[in-house]
Amino acid sequence: MQHLPKLLASIVLLLQACSLQQLDQPPAQLSVRGECVILLHGIVRTSRSMNKMQASLLADGYKVANWSYPSRKQSINVLAEEAIPDAIETCGDSSVQRINFVTHSMGAILVRYYLENHEIEGLGRVVMISPPNKGSELVDIWSDWPGFELINGPAGYQLGTDERSLPLQLGPANFEVGIITGNNTTNPLFSLLIPGEDDGKVAVERARLEGMADFLVVPEAHSLIMRDEVVIQQLTHFLEHGRFNRSDDG
Repeated sequence: MQHLPKLLASIVLLLQACSLQQLDQPPAQLSVRGECVILLHGIVRTSRSMNKMQASLLADGYKVANWSYPSRKQSINVLAEEAIPDAIETCGDSSVQRINFVTHSMGAILVRYYLENHEIEGLGRVVMISPPNKGSELVDIWSDWPGFELINGPAGYQLGTDERSLPLQLGPANFEVGIITGNNTTNPLFSLLIPGEDDGKVAVERARLEGMADFLVVPEAHSLIMRDEVVIQQLTHFLEHGRFNRSDDG
């Protein structure tokens, strides 16, 4: 009986991952702000999970590259080296002087890896949403289970908290970053396996990153947080001001 929560959680994860990824790259529009925002989704997701965010940023005058990448096909290292330069190239035109990033989940680790190894001319601000910046205990629990790689690919093994953890091998932020994470869950079985507050996939404390400019916790779950209106408003505020909009900001 002690393995029942793990077994049930694994079944739920399999059901959530049953749809195939489709990699469609919509063209980025011209910017009236002089800024582009690159959106990077999480593992086992596509750019469509960021569509609501994209529409909001476009309405605010940003050029947006909502980038799909094959998150289950390669390691994080390879994904970062392949996806981010292509996304930057899509941003590049005479209307853009600054390039920002907004990421969900594993997308944050792609950005951390890339910025630790490369400089981006005109880099602006980064907003990470529910990032596993210190890994996730769920990977530690499931990584040896049959079917884990089928669901998550090589990158999945890199998102734990053990010696294979890529997030724990990366350094502190050397760029301006704000982090939004959730403390609600749609996966109570998953949350049973995570110490402390969590969003159903990542512990709140494991979303933090040394060197971050601001940190915000909202009552949302990992799989839905990037579509939340308050989260979208807050990330836009950070892109503009370098901080989140607290109640005493006026």
